[in-house]
Amino acid sequence: MIPKIKKILYATDLSENSSYAFRYALDLAQWREAKIVILHAIEPVPGSVVRRFGTVGRETEEQRQKETVELIKTRLREFCKNMEVQMGPRCPKLISDILVSTGHAAEEILSTADEKECDLIVLGTHGKGFLAHTFLGSVASAVLHRTRKPVFIIPLPSSNTAVNEDGI
Repeated sequence: MIPKIKKILYATDLSENSSYAFRYALDLAQWREAKIVILHAIEPVPGSVVRRFGTVGRETEEQRQKETVELIKTRLREFCKNMEVQMGPRCPKLISDILVSTGHAAEEILSTADEKECDLIVLGTHGKGFLAHTFLGSVASAVLHRTRKPVFIIPLPSSNTAVNEDGI
């Protein structure tokens, strides 16, 4: 018996084509009557930068980080509103959390999936180079090989599939 999917973790890199993978997460959530946790991970500032600029650099970076987090959350909320044209007004109701964390993407995805008790992970991957058909992206590969949860990996198309202002 397949376990009930109540919560889906959708991890995004905020690329233009990430809306393509989000459509899959929305469709799954509607079909399974599940909620979506949206996650974007910001890579940490290297220690060498913090050491070079000292406390002032750290405070400036922390302030910039807070502003970036709010900007990303706002962008993700707007994105969901734009998806209403295609998915209907349920889109915002399907989102339970919008999270922006600092850390390495694969680690953040894995820990968030556990902390938020997600039943499924959805993420897109970029095929780059002539070996794209052979290898997954490093984040997708790390998540796939280190989790016991089902992972739905969406190959992102090379052409732009972003949602425009009209939600299309």
